[in-house]
Amino acid sequence: MKLSFAEKLKSLFKSGKNESDVFFEDLTDALIEGDIGAKNAVQITDELEAKCRQEKIKDQEKISALLKEQLLTMVKAVSFKPEDNKVNVWMILGVNGVGKTTSVAKMASLFKDRGVNVLMAASDTFRAAAVDQISMHGEKLGIRVVKHQMGSDPSAVVFDAADACRSAGGGLVLADTAGRLHNKENLVNELKKIDRICSSKADEGCYKKILVIDATTGQNAVRQAEVFNDAVGLDAVILTKYDSTAKGGGIITICRDLNIPALFVCTGEHYEDIAEFNAEKYVNEFLGL
Repeated sequence: MKLSFAEKLKSLFKSGKNESDVFFEDLTDALIEGDIGAKNAVQITDELEAKCRQEKIKDQEKISALLKEQLLTMVKAVSFKPEDNKVNVWMILGVNGVGKTTSVAKMASLFKDRGVNVLMAASDTFRAAAVDQISMHGEKLGIRVVKHQMGSDPSAVVFDAADACRSAGGGLVLADTAGRLHNKENLVNELKKIDRICSSKADEGCYKKILVIDATTGQNAVRQAEVFNDAVGLDAVILTKYDSTAKGGGIITICRDLNIPALFVCTGEHYEDIAEFNAEKYVNEFLGL
């Protein structure tokens, strides 16, 4: 099993290399392996090394504190609140297998508990399993699911869900979309169409595009964020399958290079296993502090 960045950092300090140049070279390698990406890793260690030399810093705690300070400037958190008495539409994106539909159900449960009228739109009309799964969540949670027959137009599902939301006096529509990245061109065209419908049906300022990524997939997650961001422009990401042993550095690259903040972090299979993303907690866990 690959070591987490926190474990690598710990062994770097244990080796006593923080007294030498080799420490910063090894730190760069560890950051790259922790999925921060080469460009960012080099920049981080160059800045850190310059500061440590200038201030003659050699002890572990001070180096860790400086590193934390740097990473905190890169990681961005965001919080969205559905507006009362308005039609809020959140398009939930992501490739198959990242836990997208489960994340939709978790958000639906969370906002229902906060008194929001929530509807789930089964807009992945190409996979019977996706429609069945979201319908099952809807039954368990007592939340309405708007769905059409298999293979029908996904944007029509969102259209109907938004109309139902408006006639109920407003609320939040969570649209679960398809994620077949192997057929990128078709997917992108389809998402652009759903995007247009979501944008036209939501009240002004009440439409969000949120990507679900698997925290364990590192650079893969970064590439997915690039594709979806190019297609429709993203407002936030949700991290799934996250625990402190995950490499997890991908989110730093997504926040920094693509300027997309993190909204929620999901840590398990239960509806309550979702929390607002906390930048400081995330950086502490990444560094093992």
